[in-house]
Amino acid sequence: SLLKESDPFTRVPDDLTPEEQQELENIRRRKQELLLDIQRLKDEIAEVNSEIENLDSTEERKNMQRNKHVAMGRKKFNMDPKKGIQFLIENDLLKNTSEDIARFLYKGEGLNKTAIGDYLGERDDFNIQVLHAFVELHEFTDLNLVQALSSANFHLYFKADQCYTCYILSFAIIMLNTSLHNPNVKDKPSVERFISMNRGINDGGDLPEDLLTNLYDSIKNEPFKIPEDDGNDLTHTFFNPDREGWLLKLGGRVKTWKRRWFILTDNCLYYFEFTTDKEPRGIIPLENLSIREVEDKKPNCFELFIPENKDQVIKACKTEADGRVVEGNHTFYRISAPTPLEKEQWMNSIKAAISRDPFYEMLAARKKKVSSMKRH
Repeated sequence: SLLKESDPFTRVPDDLTPEEQQELENIRRRKQELLLDIQRLKDEIAEVNSEIENLDSTEERKNMQRNKHVAMGRKKFNMDPKKGIQFLIENDLLKNTSEDIARFLYKGEGLNKTAIGDYLGERDDFNIQVLHAFVELHEFTDLNLVQALSSANFHLYFKADQCYTCYILSFAIIMLNTSLHNPNVKDKPSVERFISMNRGINDGGDLPEDLLTNLYDSIKNEPFKIPEDDGNDLTHTFFNPDREGWLLKLGGRVKTWKRRWFILTDNCLYYFEFTTDKEPRGIIPLENLSIREVEDKKPNCFELFIPENKDQVIKACKTEADGRVVEGNHTFYRISAPTPLEKEQWMNSIKAAISRDPFYEMLAARKKKVSSMKRH
């Protein structure tokens, strides 16, 4: 019996009427039914929990397998770009569209730049479509050629026959940069010599002298460095981050958009100028911050802010051009993602990484208690 001997309904008084005895019997039956229902619910809950555990385990295995295939696809790409792309497509890790392949190459995570250049340099019609989509992903607004060459992702991917004038001029700029700023080069070229070196490269004609003069002066006044593909990728330094990729960040004092490599790990958002940098340009602890979508001229924008205190400067730090580490001056960080999907993915990852300092919660609770005591 499901009823315990101590149950008061098991002791039947002698003086009960037939109606009372029937009512007592009904109560006993109902209790047994309830106990059976409870047991059935427990069994169902246990079954559901088991299914959830199996589902989580299956999803984890799928993710592990997917990550393994992605890593294998990157290695195959670095050895043979076409075979690497084909492997990723066959394993449903990449869509067979020029746009999706271009985004994969644009992110460049774990990819050799020379291999990217080989793939984009193929004269196949599809490869050219990928090349066009790849170029459109770059943010070169308001940049001159020197600044564009300094961009980590624009690493002279293209072969000479695709853009002869741009290629030759880019090569001449790199050589000029080396000649002007390498202490081992004694014979520094003059602006006249630089102009003379580039005669006839514009489809047989000359480029405007004022353009060449401006390029010469720009390089002479401020050298630039193209990051080397030396294998010291940040994926080794920041092992297994929550998320990483290229995003645009709006400046604090000077409201200009700059392309930065972001890494989300350990409840902090790090950003770098190049993927080969050993130290971040800025660090944003996500403690007590909030995130929201915002409308801007740039697409796919979101921003980090301090809730209920929009004028407070966010606790962060950045590295100045001279190497000094200073406090940040942002009351909010506005960021633009390349696509709506990446914006959603970044926002979800950042939300999951935001932490709360219990000190602030304790302080808020204390203020609430004091305010309540004053009212009473």
